[in-house]
Amino acid sequence: MGEKKRLVIAEDHTILREGLKSLLSSSADLQVVGEAADGREAIRGVNELKPDLLLMDLSMPRMNGMEAIREIKKQSPSTKIIVLTVHKTEEYVLASLDAGADGYLLKEATHAELLAAIRNVLAGKRYLSPDVSEKVIEGYLEGKKVLKKKTPLETLTLREREILKLVAEGYKNKEIADCLCISPKTVEKHRDNVMKKLNLHSASELTAFAIERGIVVTEGP
Repeated sequence: MGEKKRLVIAEDHTILREGLKSLLSSSADLQVVGEAADGREAIRGVNELKPDLLLMDLSMPRMNGMEAIREIKKQSPSTKIIVLTVHKTEEYVLASLDAGADGYLLKEATHAELLAAIRNVLAGKRYLSPDVSEKVIEGYLEGKKVLKKKTPLETLTLREREILKLVAEGYKNKEIADCLCISPKTVEKHRDNVMKKLNLHSASELTAFAIERGIVVTEGP
């Protein structure tokens, strides 16, 4: 059969992550070589382990899946990425594909569908969950990106998105500075830029904005 394909699972819910690991490890051609509970761990895991494929949840603490996908595709373009998520809206699908995802699968998928997605993507094909509408798929593949009018959120840099997420999760400027290894003044500058770009005026408004758009998760998988 040849060498097993190496997988990393990025999912912040331990039970789900362990369940996925158990399911995938039972396949003779697949091997789970690493796990991650947030986007930063996923980036580090891919860099260290060089897996063939990464299964990536979108809604995770510290750095969400979308930002991690962008960074991973820059650093390890040969690693295939399948988004595994509860989000089925057009915006999430297109944003994931634009970030560099090779597949998009809903968490309600069966074990058989998960395996089909993994094997299709490892074979160099794109895989999107059947529950994602044909209109969205065709629109993306033909380059008719109906959502491409840039939203204020899309004008944020990667660093600004990190700051937004950490502020929304309740971290203070000094804690954010320590987490990102930058100075508190730099954090303050980025924070001001975020507020200007999004036309928001307080930490509570930033938090509400982030929750509304799924940048931080308040409950559930």
